[in-house]
Amino acid sequence: MTSSLGARLRERVAARDQAPLLLAGAPNALTARVAEETGFEAVYLSGAGITNTYLGAPDVGLLSLPELAGHVEATRDAVSLPLVVDADTGFGNALGVQRTVRTLERAGATAIQIEDQVSPKRCGHFTGKEVIEASEMVGKIQAAVDARATEDFLIVARTDARAVVGLTAACERANLYREAGADILFVEAPGSPEELAEITRTVPGPHIANMVEGGLTPILPLEELRALGFSVALYANTAMRGAVAGMRIALRHLMDHGDTTEIGDKIINWADRQNLVRKPLFDALDEKYAGRTTE
Repeated sequence: MTSSLGARLRERVAARDQAPLLLAGAPNALTARVAEETGFEAVYLSGAGITNTYLGAPDVGLLSLPELAGHVEATRDAVSLPLVVDADTGFGNALGVQRTVRTLERAGATAIQIEDQVSPKRCGHFTGKEVIEASEMVGKIQAAVDARATEDFLIVARTDARAVVGLTAACERANLYREAGADILFVEAPGSPEELAEITRTVPGPHIANMVEGGLTPILPLEELRALGFSVALYANTAMRGAVAGMRIALRHLMDHGDTTEIGDKIINWADRQNLVRKPLFDALDEKYAGRTTE
């Protein structure tokens, strides 16, 4: 299934007659279920989102490969959508990247994103980032390409060089990464529509625009991003941020009133919750395999 999902993702990203793929971020399998239910075509497993929700910590390179792989496996079991997985700097050098690719491909990822920051990395919209030499990142991409079991496992190459050495150098890096075999390019944190346009003008190939509420890049409508030449509009942590806001409302009400009788319309009801997590399906499977006999 992973291979067919990869072919589907590659075809969708290459489609120039459609708006950019709207890529919803998820920090866990439950959020991915909601994204699939809502009608999104693919899910992005956000390193920042997983770190925030799983560790209660900021996006500063704390997540391990086994922890990430566990989230990929759980999410693959929960949804049938392509999964684009944020693997930070790839968990090591080029040889570490090869292990990361094999691990996450087996876990059910459809695509892997690696970036050219120095480890431990920082969120792309934090200050104080550093980048490795472009030649080292080229080697990582080549290693990733060689390690994948199928060409339908896509490699997303992200550069954070815009904040460190400027946009021109970042675009030069993106071109090198494309030549090394990256399938999708991701120049992080451009600061204006003009910079977004410069990226797609100077670097051929499919591009991701990272739309971060409160971040460094202006949030543009899909049609504007399409006109600028972007293939993917990524909203990596919108769902998580909305969920946190909802949790605060519910828990504040519970703290203030001692019960939830007045906020039933603001929380998911019992039946909807069970349907979201597919309890009827699990009940049917339990009945099928229980081996019960009737008199």
